[in-house]
Amino acid sequence: MKKIFFLSIISLFSVAAYCHNFVQNIWEDVPSMKHHRVIMEVSVPENCNGSAVIICPGGSYDHLGIITEGRSTAKWFNEKGTATFILWYRVAKNNFHYPAMMEDIQRTIQLLRENSFQYGIHKNKIAAIGFSAGGHLVCWSGEFGKRKNELEKLGISTDANLQPDFVIPVYPVVTMKDDICHKWSRKSLIGKNPDERTVNDFSLELNVPEQMCPVYLVACKDDPVVIYENSVRLAQALEEKNADYVFKSYDWGGHGFGMMNNSFMKTFHWNEDLYLWLEERGFFKNDN
Repeated sequence: MKKIFFLSIISLFSVAAYCHNFVQNIWEDVPSMKHHRVIMEVSVPENCNGSAVIICPGGSYDHLGIITEGRSTAKWFNEKGTATFILWYRVAKNNFHYPAMMEDIQRTIQLLRENSFQYGIHKNKIAAIGFSAGGHLVCWSGEFGKRKNELEKLGISTDANLQPDFVIPVYPVVTMKDDICHKWSRKSLIGKNPDERTVNDFSLELNVPEQMCPVYLVACKDDPVVIYENSVRLAQALEEKNADYVFKSYDWGGHGFGMMNNSFMKTFHWNEDLYLWLEERGFFKNDN
């Protein structure tokens, strides 16, 4: 692999000074994709324990909430000794739709698995956290990680496992079905009037595999953007597959709180509960 580290201004990322910060164009080494510049912001703390998390901000698959859901999340995980990778996946605002987003997250997982030593991480401690549409994206990677169709179509052959080791969807878009779907996200991803087969293919509750990775699901009953029932359906599907999952449901909190130090976090301490869940599964344990 070519040189992957590009010097950047540390203050750009608004993270702790003890982190090594740089950006990487995930497609620079793929001839058929060199015209795309999809970056990930990388922050590796000096006390990195080998854990890593890919961060997918929300934005209805149209834009990206980099500050509230990206960099705030990176800061929290960096403080726990986790390397972070904020993925600026392609979105509809820039005229990208399926399969662009899926290609981007699978490529990111591939890079982290195959180049874990260069990043200073453990290749089997890669989590993916996503918010809203980003929650749909990371959960999709958990469901379809065993399939490498998106990369194979681009001429990329890899033996890497493209399923994250942990998935954390927060107030996620789940279904593409008319009754409760987030229509802006659906339009941005698969078009305004998708056929039934496409709707089913991209509805997470219909595609949970037998061997789903562990899932930490977060949603609020008063969510005014993505109807709470989305997460209920996902939780039911995970239960039916006997998946290792937790569904953290809160009476209030709305949508878009990210990992900001706000009233929701201060009241419910959902981040602390997430930390304990990951700790129980050995995520933060330094095995190096």
